[in-house]
Amino acid sequence: MRDAPPSQLRSPLGRAIGLGSAKGGVEHWVVQRVTAVALVPLALWFVAAMIQLTGADFDAMQNWVGRPLPAIGLVLLLIATFYHAAIGLQVVIEDYVHGELARFGLVIFSRLACIAFAVAGIVGVLTLALGAAD
Repeated sequence: MRDAPPSQLRSPLGRAIGLGSAKGGVEHWVVQRVTAVALVPLALWFVAAMIQLTGADFDAMQNWVGRPLPAIGLVLLLIATFYHAAIGLQVVIEDYVHGELARFGLVIFSRLACIAFAVAGIVGVLTLALGAAD
């Protein structure tokens, strides 16, 4: 018996919709690439800023974070970093964890952890930025 051509292995609904076995994944791939591209200039800006602030005391750092552009940049860096991490962790978990319940639990845990770290970082930035006005 010959092997059936790939088009015959798909169901009629699968051929009509055009979805493969994964049914999706393109959105994760695109968002992962967009966040990676956003992280390049944000990370370079952050590294350059930290080099310039080397040896600065707490007041100098607080004054720098208290300016609008650095505060916005730091918040954007935190959001992009933890969103990128959440998507990447989800893909790794879905690829390598085989139990359905374990996979679901780990995806939820990793997503909540990324949200918690992002919120903690943003609160820290806002605390420094608003504290600079004192």
